[in-house]
Formats: sequence, C-alpha cells, structure tokens
Amino acid sequence: MLLFVKNFSRWGKLKLTELWNSNSGDWHWLAEKPMPIAGINRKLWRGAVPSLSFYTLLALSAVISTFGLLANSAATIIGAMIIAPLMGPIIAIAYSIVSGNQRLLKRSSFTLFKGVLLTVIISIVITKLVGIRTFGSEIMGRTSPTLLDLGVALAAGAAGGFALTRRSIANALPGVAISVALVPPLSVVGIGLGMNSNSVAAGSGLLFLANLAGIIFSGSLVFLAHNYGSFEKARHGLVISIFSLIMLGLPLGLSLEKFLVKEHTRRSIEYLLFRQTDTFTSSNIRRVEVEQDGEKLLVYMEITAPLNYFSQKQIQLVQQILEDDLNKPLTLKVKVIPTQEYTAD
Repeated sequence: MLLFVKNFSRWGKLKLTELWNSNSGDWHWLAEKPMPIAGINRKLWRGAVPSLSFYTLLALSAVISTFGLLANSAATIIGAMIIAPLMGPIIAIAYSIVSGNQRLLKRSSFTLFKGVLLTVIISIVITKLVGIRTFGSEIMGRTSPTLLDLGVALAAGAAGGFALTRRSIANALPGVAISVALVPPLSVVGIGLGMNSNSVAAGSGLLFLANLAGIIFSGSLVFLAHNYGSFEKARHGLVISIFSLIMLGLPLGLSLEKFLVKEHTRRSIEYLLFRQTDTFTSSNIRRVEVEQDGEKLLVYMEITAPLNYFSQKQIQLVQQILEDDLNKPLTLKVKVIPTQEYTAD
C-alpha cells in the first residue's frame, strides 16, 4: 500500500511538471503597464470639467433614480447608477491630492458640488410634483449607513482608481459606480427634504459622505502606489481624508453596533416564536421587526390569520416568554391581517 502511494505521488508530480512545461513560455508581451501621466491627466480632466454631457447624464440619472426610489424599484435604481457620471470628478479629486494639482482639485471639487446640488434639487422637485408621502424599503435602506457601507466605498475607490490606470479594464467603471451608488443617496436626501423628513435626509447624506470619503482616500492610495504622485504632495490631503474617515466612522460604528444587536435579537425572537411557543406555529408570520428604546425592546409582528384567531391573553403569554428568555423588558405589538379563503368546486 505504501509503495502504491509513493508511485501515485511520483506519477502526479510528473504529470503536473508536464502540464506546466506545456503551458509555460515567455508571456512578457502580455504585461500591461500603467497609463502614462499625460494620458491619465487628459482622462481625468475630461471627467472633472463640467460639460453639457455631464449635466445631461447627471440630470437624467437623478430623474431615473428619484422615480425608481419612489416606485420602490431596485432595477430602475441600478439603471440610474450606471449612467451617473459623478465618479469622474471624485476620482479626479483623489488624483489631484496625490499629484498636488491644485487647479484640477478646485475644478473637480466645484464640478462635484454643482452635481450634488443639481441632483438634490431635481429630487426635491419630483417629490413635490408626484405627491407621494410614504417611504419604501429602497428609500429606508439608505437612511441607516454603517461601517459596512464605508468598507464598500473604500473597495470601490480602489477599484475605480486601478481601472483608470489600465486601458484594458476601463470598462469596469460602470460596475464600480453600481457598487458604491452615489446618485441614489443624494436622491434620498432630496426626497427627505421634499417630504420634510430631516432624519431621512440626514441619514442618506451621511451615506453619501461616507462613500465620498472612502473613494477619495482609497483612490489616492492606489494612485500613490502607481507613482502618479508623491507622499510629500499627498500628505496634507491624506491627513484630511483620514480625519474625515475617523469622524464619519464614529456614527457609522454606532449604527453597525445597533444593527448587529437588532439582527441578533430578531433571530432569537424568531427562534423562540417557532420553537418554544405554539401560538404562531400555524399562522403566517409576514414580518418581524425589532427596535431598541434604551434598555427596552419594541417588537413589531405582522401576521396573516383568520379574524379573532388570537386572544389578548395569548399575546401576553408570548410577550412574557420572550421577555424571560431574552432577559430584557419587551413590548410586543402584533398586527393581524384577516384572511378568508373561498373554494368553488
């Protein structure tokens, strides 16, 4: 048996060596060098200078994004992300920090400011005209950013900077724009202002600022790694970027902690409801939401069941079981949607 294993191992090494030799060669001609400084300068200036094409695409992206958010359509929102040109001036800011190009920094910053203002104003106007007064899940999903969103922004900024340095992968930029979602948060800011909801506008504004800071910081590091500038020139800008990330990281970290606590509590409650109580086993639980009010938990449940299927005493017993098991004061609110079933044979 030992001899068989040794022979099989020797045969495997021989086959791997043959496979490697048959596919080896001089592939240096496939190596791709970063774009020259002159080329990347021209490319970034085109994205940083405001033009009719820039404002037209941005305005259309804002319109599509706002309608998609109000209609709660994820596919429509993705379409708005693809055509949004905001990534251009943001990456230009990252490059200008590294290269010490003050002229490009001022121009790209001004372009970004006008683009942000245009997007928010368009969203406010559309919200006022449409007259919808409810927030869908696509809107609310952008009002509570966490450190996870900042991580996405850091990765997207690195991907965007790297894609600009290579001609062969320049078509990856639309994917970067989708991953980081710059226009939808601004549209939610406009929707929140249009509906007089400062909390929605502030939460989505924090998400946009996190995306902006993350892209600029990681994009700057990528450009530094490719020797498009020097640390001496970038030092001041990097210090500001790091300070911005730390300041944004505090509320994002608290938001992530609350999110993790809520998710853990929600999973525990769902487990208890199905495993340790008989009240809801035969009913259809459509939604379970958990909110935290200091030390107290607020649990909202939405259930479809026949009329008068539950009694107040049953709900109180379930509330007591949950409170004892979680060891926390808890308020349970159950919304029962009556259902009727008819069969014609």
